[in-house]
Amino acid sequence: MELRELGGTGLRVSAVGFGASPLGHVFGDVPRDAARAAVRRALDLGVNFFDTSPYYGGTVSESVLGDCLRHAAVPRDQVVVATKCGRYKDEGFDFSAARVARSVDESLARLGLDYVDILHAHDIEFTSLDQIVNETIPALRKIKESGKARFIGITGLPLSIYPYVLDRVLPGSVDVILSYCHYGINDTSLVDLLPYLKSKGVGVITASPLAMGLLTDNGPPDWHPAPEELKVSRSFAGHGKEDGGGHVRWVVS
Repeated sequence: MELRELGGTGLRVSAVGFGASPLGHVFGDVPRDAARAAVRRALDLGVNFFDTSPYYGGTVSESVLGDCLRHAAVPRDQVVVATKCGRYKDEGFDFSAARVARSVDESLARLGLDYVDILHAHDIEFTSLDQIVNETIPALRKIKESGKARFIGITGLPLSIYPYVLDRVLPGSVDVILSYCHYGINDTSLVDLLPYLKSKGVGVITASPLAMGLLTDNGPPDWHPAPEELKVSRSFAGHGKEDGGGHVRWVVS
């Protein structure tokens, strides 16, 4: 598995990461033995980057991922673990400094870790971006200084959120961004933002190459944000299609 530098963090992460939302039963039930087997197989293939969130399955994803990594007996310095804060299944969104501080402690307890490598503010477009700039990022910097997180990130769907925040925070305050659904065979708009992100020294993680299920045989779940006409049209696009693995290979290349 190819390892790639993640911005200026010094982290070397696998070209393909393990998105752990399915471990929270987001797309269907995943028995614990199947979860452990999936994580073990990923490690055997050279995957060293694992991404989760307290939002996925209402904290279940974090707990299961922590169990799987312990069961695999992988040395801590051999994996890069990212989690998030600010979005919660039962509470909704809360990016306040106090909630962010509690959130990282809760996540560390569920994961069974002393620190996470990356702590993201999760889906920041659902709050005031000025709050992210003036309250959330400073709180995350304190967490970084405490050693509970090595690096700070932000995530969200609209690409416009990234320059808004990065142009308003102190240089180096944000180490990584996680963008999803904007670098795949149906949408490559993230490419236009890459020179700007590089100029800021920010590492880029692109997630959901299958567009949250849109590009799979099963199709998107009911909650998928795609317009209804797009959901319908994908069902007629079967001729000459590649399987999901083909889409992922395209993204990695």
